[in-house]
Amino acid sequence: MWQSLAKFVIKNRIAFLLLLLLSTVLMGYYASKVKLSYEFSKAIPTDNQKYVDYQAFKKKFGDDGNLLVVGVTTQNLFTLSQFKSYQNLQTNLKKIPAVEDILSVPTALNLKKDSTTEKLTVVKIFADTITSQAQLDSAKAIFYSLPFYKDRLYNQATNSFLMAVKVNKEVLATKERTAVIAAIEAEIEKYKTASNVEVHTSGLPLIRTLIADRVKAEMKLFLLASLGLSVLILLLFFRSISTTLLSLAVVLIGVIFTVGTTYLCGYQITLLTALIPSLVVVIGIPNCIYFINKYHTSYLKDVDNPSPKERKNNALVAMVSKMGVVTLFCNITAAIGFVVFSFTKSEILQEFGVVAGISIMVIFFISFILLPSALSMLPVPSKNELKYLNNQLIEKALNRIEKWVFQYRKPVVVITVIVVLVAIAGVMKLKTVGYIVDDLPKKDRIYLDLKYFEKNFGGVMPLEIMVDTKKRRGLSGVKALSIFEKVDSLALFIGQQKEMTKPLSLAEGLKFAKQGFYEGDSANYLLPNTFDGAFVGEYLRPSKDTSNAKANNFSKTLRSFLDSGAQTTRISISMADVGTEALPVLLNKIEKRSNELFDSTYKVTLTGSSITFLEGSKFIINGLKESIAWAFVLIAFCMLFLFKSFRILFCSIIPNIVPLLVTAGIMGWVGVPLKPSTVLIFSVALGIAIDITIRFLVNYKQVLPENNGDVAMAVKSTIHQTGLSIIYTSLVLTAGFIIFCASSFGGTFALGWLTSVTLLTATVTNLVLLPVLIIFFAKGKNK
Repeated sequence: MWQSLAKFVIKNRIAFLLLLLLSTVLMGYYASKVKLSYEFSKAIPTDNQKYVDYQAFKKKFGDDGNLLVVGVTTQNLFTLSQFKSYQNLQTNLKKIPAVEDILSVPTALNLKKDSTTEKLTVVKIFADTITSQAQLDSAKAIFYSLPFYKDRLYNQATNSFLMAVKVNKEVLATKERTAVIAAIEAEIEKYKTASNVEVHTSGLPLIRTLIADRVKAEMKLFLLASLGLSVLILLLFFRSISTTLLSLAVVLIGVIFTVGTTYLCGYQITLLTALIPSLVVVIGIPNCIYFINKYHTSYLKDVDNPSPKERKNNALVAMVSKMGVVTLFCNITAAIGFVVFSFTKSEILQEFGVVAGISIMVIFFISFILLPSALSMLPVPSKNELKYLNNQLIEKALNRIEKWVFQYRKPVVVITVIVVLVAIAGVMKLKTVGYIVDDLPKKDRIYLDLKYFEKNFGGVMPLEIMVDTKKRRGLSGVKALSIFEKVDSLALFIGQQKEMTKPLSLAEGLKFAKQGFYEGDSANYLLPNTFDGAFVGEYLRPSKDTSNAKANNFSKTLRSFLDSGAQTTRISISMADVGTEALPVLLNKIEKRSNELFDSTYKVTLTGSSITFLEGSKFIINGLKESIAWAFVLIAFCMLFLFKSFRILFCSIIPNIVPLLVTAGIMGWVGVPLKPSTVLIFSVALGIAIDITIRFLVNYKQVLPENNGDVAMAVKSTIHQTGLSIIYTSLVLTAGFIIFCASSFGGTFALGWLTSVTLLTATVTNLVLLPVLIIFFAKGKNK
């Protein structure tokens, strides 16, 4: 069958090459239309309660992840020149189209009681134009007398000040966010230069944008770098520019098909699917090496054929007939390793599994069509191109491996057991933890700025608490004051947690209003009682005076903490990036306190971006763990189908478990935690290790009849026939992955060196341990 397919492809090579060219152009067009996704909530299944709660919160109160914060620490902010510069920064930021609102010291408002009407009016604390230092000092005294702003807009102990910039959520969901963030940073840079004050910026819009753009840029750079290094090694390996370019063409077409497939499936590029092009290179390069190596060895064997053309055609037919089925099964098992992700409930993993699975199978068909078609049109291999087949250094290495297999079988098994035991001890130390600003170096600007806000203001990560009274209009009127007392009590408890800021709620707005009602006396920054509640509560109703913009804005801000039916209120908290290990403990403490305050007649829900991140990380990590387990089961069935022997199945599984255990053990010993970026290493490693195993075992199965069933001779022959390709493939792939060690992200760095370690371990186990196991279990039968 495979011989017929080979002849058919070679005979119709022009038609196949044209078809491949046209389809590549078409997929390139689709690839150009794909977009980058910035969502993390896609990691959570849509029927998950945390996801449902978050969507319910956004429907009632809007997005919580669109606040960017700007911080400065200076003792001179309230000097006239410095304050005017700060005012200009706020004014210039407000001019940026996507900036919806700004809360800062210059825009701070106060509530003042009208002595005639006994009603509260909104006034600006700082005038738009301040002409003297005395005027500024007077406004400063009023500002500092308002507890509402303390630890929210300023930290008096450290002379730190915060400016909160609200960015349009629709813009944040598009690629335009990069331009918006750049415009904001440009204005901040101008202020920094003019005032000579160090400025810190943070918040989810900034963090997500900068990290996503940086990862996107790095993935492009590393993809090109790994391709470049792979090309260099291929060039040294094959000593042929045409063969090297042909291998490069296979993987580049594969990358184009991958990105085009992402668009055709209706997906966007996520931080996970951005890794697939590199995986296509990982799978595509071995395909090329094994195909071309078989072509060259078959050409060299047919030395007695006087016709170079016929000799070449025979070699190409042998290449396809011998390597076609092997490569197909290698790609199927590799695809299985990723397709199982589509069985999880996480949308981001499903997308990754579908695109990766399709792409890996597509790379097989590209290799199957392009390589024999193009090679049949190229000149016969020259002597220089075939020199690598007699590489003395690798031949010595293979002779040493042969010696270990046949003379030191027991030491090989003992050493393997010792390595596995040490690895298991390391696995016991392995931790599962992730952070929103995961993988960033401790000296990175994003990380340092985040720590600045955690030190001075408690943090910037959003956490929201919804209190549902289960009654429409349940939060209106004087009766609602008892509910706000509970809200305030919960907020005070949260404010005592060192990882969290002082919460903002409607209760704080009522206290602020009461202080204004009592002539600005800070001693009256308390919740209203039944007497003054009627006066203060009146202010929370929508203002009918549309001419009073300040009153409308302030009323709008306060009422954003109450849903339209006055049934649910919210408590907004900014917190530190404590990580997925500490966050559940913190949330349990808050839930316990809320249960003490609110009985079953209320529904208290903890939600927000911090919780969706925690839940998303759990689903990704657990999904990857489950997928790897399923991949092992499905791959085992494939191996059983291919070799029809439980003995061979057992022999094939062990050399693939050992590299994964070694990698997990190293992670435990050196302190690399399990997180979305590092769990992926095991999937990549499994696909590559299985690839080596299948190629070794298929070759062994093919040469066994040639050696009259002599297992020892068949193993010896297989080591020398496949060893060269396996070693060269491992070198190419290790070089491709080691490039990632130059990344500024810890996860990408770990992906580079840990995958390289796994590759090298898999090469050793498949060339040494696998033959030992085959001989050991076949010893009695083939004595």
